Amino acid sequence: MATLKFLSFLILQIFCIIEVANSQGVEVGFYKKTCPNVEAIVKQTTAHYISRAPTLAAPLLRMHFHDCFVRGCDGSVLLNSTKGNQAEKDAIPNQSLRGFQVIDAAKSALEQECPGIVSCSDILALAARDAVELINGPTWAVPLGRRDGRVSILLDALKNLPTPFDNFTTLKTTFGSLGLNVKDLAVLSGGHTIGMSHCFSFSSRMYNFTGKGDTDPKMDQNYIGRLKIKCKPGDVTTIVEMDPGSFKSFDTDYYTMVSKRRGLFASDAALLTDSQTKAYVLSQLNPYASTFFKDFGESMIKMGKIGVLTGKAGEIRKHCAFRN
Repeated sequence: MATLKFLSFLILQIFCIIEVANSQGVEVGFYKKTCPNVEAIVKQTTAHYISRAPTLAAPLLRMHFHDCFVRGCDGSVLLNSTKGNQAEKDAIPNQSLRGFQVIDAAKSALEQECPGIVSCSDILALAARDAVELINGPTWAVPLGRRDGRVSILLDALKNLPTPFDNFTTLKTTFGSLGLNVKDLAVLSGGHTIGMSHCFSFSSRMYNFTGKGDTDPKMDQNYIGRLKIKCKPGDVTTIVEMDPGSFKSFDTDYYTMVSKRRGLFASDAALLTDSQTKAYVLSQLNPYASTFFKDFGESMIKMGKIGVLTGKAGEIRKHCAFRN
């Protein structure tokens, strides 16, 4: 009996050791000994592409969001479909993502510098940060040490990604399930200060809000009029700026647009339906008193820790689009 108890205790201790090894947190400077130039290499690669196509910044940031909201920040959004199984990349919300070549180029450079060391999920987190900084946005210290996941399923993306049609209750639930609070919701929504969107993502607000051919009363009617010039009923190809006038520059103009009821999506308008998120929107209207840049970095660090694989979990992919 004593021997059995000892063996049970020993097995429990082994499981505890394994669990600790697999749950070690990410940290700033994770590669300082194994690949000290990792951040410089990713930034140089990202800058090479952004200097030629500044509009890539928005999809790179969005790619990191979409990665973290599905199975955690494990690089699963980068995987291609295999053997007839459709990956997250194939889901409708991800079909408009661009910038995969930036991640692939950074990975290729890092494999020459320190082969088999840096994960694709870490590269994506760094590239998203660098892309924002390169278009006059904030910067932040990115904790590293993520490992890459081996699973990528289309239905997971459809089920877990927030949509432009979500109301505040749905958004709060989605963000909350991942450990993000209401302030994070308001802050991370500010990522819509850059980028473009297809008309179908908000066309119901202009043409058929309640199914009776009406417009969304929470949207400025003059703004709707201007959008109707660009977006005709049934248009699935035209794209428009999410933050008209400064969609290539990371700034606080998004909150000005939302405060004027000119947020493009229903999810943007939802920020005005809750007292806490509305207060945050209004607090960012004075660019000289805005805390958005600091807040954005803090929320990005928090988001970047969602569901990370560390220790011996997952893998370090040789190529970001394929499992080893």
